[in-house]
This record gives sequence, structure tokens and C-alpha cells, in this order.
Amino acid sequence: MTNVLLIGNGAREHAIAKAVLRSSEDSRLFAYMKSNNPGISELCEDIQIGSYSNIDEIKAFAQSIVPDFVVIGPEDPLNNGVADALEEIGIPSIGPKKELARLETSKSFTRLIMQKYGIEGNPKFKVFESVDGIKEFLEELEGIVIKPDGLTGGKGVRVQGDHFDTKGEALQYCIEVLETHPTVVIEDKLDGEEFSLQCFTDGVNVIDTPPCQDHKRAYVDDKGPNTGGMGSYSGADHLLPFMKEEHLKVAHDITVKVAKALKEETGELYKGVMYGGFIITKQGVKLIEYNARMGDPEAMNVLSIMKSDFVEMCRAIVNGKLDEYNIEFDNLATVCKYAVPEGYPTNPVKNEKVDVSEVAQDTEIFYASVDKKEDGLYMSGSRAIAFVGKGIDIEEAQVKAENAVCSVKGKVFHREDIGTKELIQKRIDHMKRILG
Repeated sequence: MTNVLLIGNGAREHAIAKAVLRSSEDSRLFAYMKSNNPGISELCEDIQIGSYSNIDEIKAFAQSIVPDFVVIGPEDPLNNGVADALEEIGIPSIGPKKELARLETSKSFTRLIMQKYGIEGNPKFKVFESVDGIKEFLEELEGIVIKPDGLTGGKGVRVQGDHFDTKGEALQYCIEVLETHPTVVIEDKLDGEEFSLQCFTDGVNVIDTPPCQDHKRAYVDDKGPNTGGMGSYSGADHLLPFMKEEHLKVAHDITVKVAKALKEETGELYKGVMYGGFIITKQGVKLIEYNARMGDPEAMNVLSIMKSDFVEMCRAIVNGKLDEYNIEFDNLATVCKYAVPEGYPTNPVKNEKVDVSEVAQDTEIFYASVDKKEDGLYMSGSRAIAFVGKGIDIEEAQVKAENAVCSVKGKVFHREDIGTKELIQKRIDHMKRILG
């Protein structure tokens, strides 16, 4: 009997929960969540609701279960040092220690590590602790990206042309950031097509999952404010329509080198997920940022087509034997689309009922921010429910996902263009223009 403790309460964690229970091992699942996810709860032997900053409570719950390992889903418990605390009581985690999680929690940490160890993939950048020199550096850049140093829920980064226009506005935002953050990272704006590469690592060995493309903007045609992610897609050939095998190899190699550099820098092995947000540019593949956990929505894409045993893989990560594990995925395309509350992300409706009873059986459903009451499901204000369609190509997967999300009843909307021929052709044409 394998006991697995899952920390997290989103759709990403619902996908992880399903992957755990698909294992050929006789696995029992437990979950510690900050709010009750009904999809996860119904798969668990026991759950506890609490804060991700309550380390003592998490440790006590873990000790009552004695799990073989813990899978940490979101970034907050990683930033709070949950993996460190669990290791102290002899429980291993799929998720890095706090110092290593700085890969995500500190934008400057990652850039400076890559610079120090001569790892390719950095854009032109500088890290500032005060306003001194910022104005001069801004003048050196054609396009500007400003990143607060620390967790901002995916909504702190501002890009010239999207969030501000002039260098004066850029300077003003940098001043605002430094009032609430220790440092600000300023980077050259990159032009290209982005992709997510989620890798599992035991600190030495790195294995890839199929690349995905996420869609952060709230509305069709990449308009509107940034969100946690409205949906994503992956290709049946485990590439994306605008990318080549060589692009994937470069991204993989960067991740391998960063894992090695983290060991050299900290003396600790990074065990868990290194999820790189990369961009293909005229100057090659560049790193936008790393996350220290699986993506949401991208976790749903890759875990829904994972053929190999997730629990076996976690055990290989814990034991440092990932080189002996063979990861396999079905040769299917996937499209994930989120149903979100009307008004999301700026002014979402809350406590509105949502009904998925008429959704077809040919898609997978992953619950996110919904509460289960006696008379059904209610939305709590953030992304509500994700739907993943699978198919022999992206078009077939897109039709299934679209049909599913259109079957939802309630005050919701979604991005109907994710995975469509038209949007993907735009991506291909954009890449052709850049690469010539």
C-alpha cells in the first residue's frame, strides 16, 4: 500500500490526484487543501482544510498519515518551506526546498544563477535594488519588461506595449515595485512564440513532458488582462505547430544545466518540477522564467495523456533514480479550456451556481475554484472548471474541449479561440516572420 499526500486545491492538483490513482500500485490518496476541491475530496481517503503557511498543522497531518511521499502542487507552500519541514520529520517531497524554490519565487535569483554559470537563454537584463541606474538602463533597451522580485500570482510582470508605453511610465512602475519588493528585474522585451516545458527532475536527471502553449489573456485574440491561464494545447507529435525538435532540445539542455547549477550553488538536489516558460526568438530559445511546480492549466494537458506510472516516477525522483524511469505519453493532441466566472479576472461574479451535468463523456473535467453544496456546484470567484479534449490532432481535441465548455450552464465565459486553426495559424505565421 502506497500512501500519497497531496498539497493543493486547484485543477492542477485534481489532475495530479487522478494521475496518482491511475497507478498500478495500490495507492491511497490524502489531501491538505486551503479550500475544499470537491473533485479531489471524492478521490481521497481523508482531507484536511487549512493554511499553506501553517507548517505545524501540515506536519501533524502528514505524521498522522505517514505518506511514502508528498506531492506539493502550488507555489505558496514551496515558498513557505513545507518541503524543508517535511524532510525534518523524514517525509520526502516532490517539490523543492525553500532555497531551491527561489527558482520561481525570485526572478533575480534565476537570472543571476544562469549568468554566473554561463548558461545560455538569458535576455539582456539587470537587477536593481534602488532607482540608481534604472533610467540609464531603460534607455539601452528597445522594448522593456519589468518583473517584481517575488511571487505576484502571475500578475506582477508588465510589458511595454501591453501595460505601459513610454520609458517614463516604465520608470514610474519600477519605483512602485521597489516600494513593496526588495529588487526589480528589468529585461529586454523578447519577440517570439512562447511555450511551456514542464520537466521532472531528481536533481541530476531531467525528463520532459510534451510542450504546451498557455493563453494568459482573458479574451479572444489575446486581448484583455492577464489571468492565471485561460487554457492551453499540446500536439500529438509532442511538439507545437510553430516549433522544431531543436527548440525543444535547447530548452531541455538549459533546464539540465540550471539543475546542475542549483546543486553547485546550494549544495542541495532539486527534487520535483522545473517548469520553464521559454520563447523562440530570432536569437534562439530564451528563458522567460521558471516555475517550481507544474503549470495550471498545462498540468492537465500532459497528465491526461501520461501512459507511464506517476507514482513510480515520484518514487524514482525521491530515490534519485529518475534515469531508470521511462516516461511515456500517448501520441494524442490535447486542448484545455477553462470555464471562468463572468467578470473574471477583474470583477468576477461569486457564489453563482454552475452545472456540468450535460458535459459529454469524451472530455476530462478538472475542478478548480468551486464549492460543492447540497444543491450543486458554486463558483468562488477564480477560474472554475477546466475541460481537456484529446484527439489525433489539435483540431479534434479542440472540438471536444469546446463542446464540453459550451455545455456548462451558469454565469461563465471561456476563450473559444484556444486550439483553433485560425489562432494556431497566427502563431505559425508570427514565427515565420521572426525567423525569416
